[in-house]
Amino acid sequence: MNAPALDKDHTRPLLPLIALFVTIALLITLYRAGITSATMKSLPFSPGEKLTFQVRWSFIPAGEAVLQVLPIETIDGVRAYHFVMTARTYPLIDLFYKVRDRIDSYTDTQMTHTLLYRKQNRGRTSRDIVVTFSWKKQEAQYSDNGEKASPISLVPGSFDPLSIFYAFRLHDLTENLVIQAPVADGKKCVMGSATVIKRETITVVSGTYDTYLVEPDLKHIGGVFQKSPHAKLKIWVTADSRHIPVKIKSKVVVGSFVAELIRPRQSKEEVSIETR
Repeated sequence: MNAPALDKDHTRPLLPLIALFVTIALLITLYRAGITSATMKSLPFSPGEKLTFQVRWSFIPAGEAVLQVLPIETIDGVRAYHFVMTARTYPLIDLFYKVRDRIDSYTDTQMTHTLLYRKQNRGRTSRDIVVTFSWKKQEAQYSDNGEKASPISLVPGSFDPLSIFYAFRLHDLTENLVIQAPVADGKKCVMGSATVIKRETITVVSGTYDTYLVEPDLKHIGGVFQKSPHAKLKIWVTADSRHIPVKIKSKVVVGSFVAELIRPRQSKEEVSIETR
């Protein structure tokens, strides 16, 4: 996948779709101010969850992306959930455009804000991006290969482009619901929005699912989406309490891509949001 959804990296023209799958799709998905009611529920995920997706560009299998919830860690004295996204192209695609990306996101166990965000590229180029979130100062500091940018101001309750998806999964969905969320990638902090279009049953590689179709607003997105005046991103998430993404589809200036869930592995047990 390409750079974070808000990070305009125009050097990856054809297969931003792998990184795009999470960093854009998850960027705009959502987190509502109604977090108080959400914290009364059990989390729809826990350490051990692993979701594997195949990404196709037009009709060509291009690679795989994996979402995982790793064991809880401590970041600057705060207990945190550790979310990871990895993406890699298949060997044939490596000959033309190699992608080896990893994103790590750390969020407090009450799921109220991001603590730390990291992104590594080890494909055609090598980059190490780190975004530190200082909530005492309400600032985020972006660093690319050790070179720091000027801090940006944060909106309270901001999430990074990966953890926003897990915060989204806490909430109930209904048709025609419009949701907004503050999202920060270290360069910008913006309000993303998404609309729940309809409920429908779809079939993908891993099975048939009862889902909600969600369409994010793409006006803040860079890269190939910025170049496509009629670009649309569609995300199908399960209609149960887990809200697992099973399909993502978009058409952009360089063509269309589809990501489908091929190997879902749920955690052994659901956990409650921690209050410590």
